Amino acid sequence: MVIKVFLATSSGSTAIKKKQQDVVGFLEALKVEYAELDIACNEQNRMWMRQNVPEEKKPSNGIPLPPQIFNEESYCGDYDTFFDAKEDNTVYAFLGLPPPPGSKKHNGDAQEGEEEGQAGDEEEGEGGRADDEATELETSRGEGEEEEAAAEEGTDEEAQEEDEEQEEEELQQLEEEEEDAGLQEGEEEAE
Repeated sequence: MVIKVFLATSSGSTAIKKKQQDVVGFLEALKVEYAELDIACNEQNRMWMRQNVPEEKKPSNGIPLPPQIFNEESYCGDYDTFFDAKEDNTVYAFLGLPPPPGSKKHNGDAQEGEEEGQAGDEEEGEGGRADDEATELETSRGEGEEEEAAAEEGTDEEAQEEDEEQEEEELQQLEEEEEDAGLQEGEEEAE
């Protein structure tokens, strides 16, 4: 199963570019195999994407914007649904993929099965159900560690870009102040 991410490589919208980068960066961080399909340079990709996004998921103008995510032929969602899945730590379910072997979710499923059998042996009341809920909570907390690390990486890049922009603005402001000071000195000397 290959995840298909429909992108517009020559988009003029910075919002679309950031959303596309977020999706691709997150998939790379999770080491999910995916294919980027450009809708800006390839009319076939654009038509396929538009035809295969379900009607109820299309915006009011009828033209879905990138990024759009598919698992082979099966529609997964757009950026907003991807973002929600990321926040809920359900990206693998969103993509229609099983969690990777060795992940806490994958191991948690096996543990839950064993605990359910043990809980059935215990008397009702204290014990079984509360223990199962605690284990599920621990499993769901650990599940998103990789996803959070990837999200923080993206946030760090955005923060770095903002810092660089702010530094450029400050340098430009200093240069302007120096020019103004030089002009004032020249005017005073002329008088």
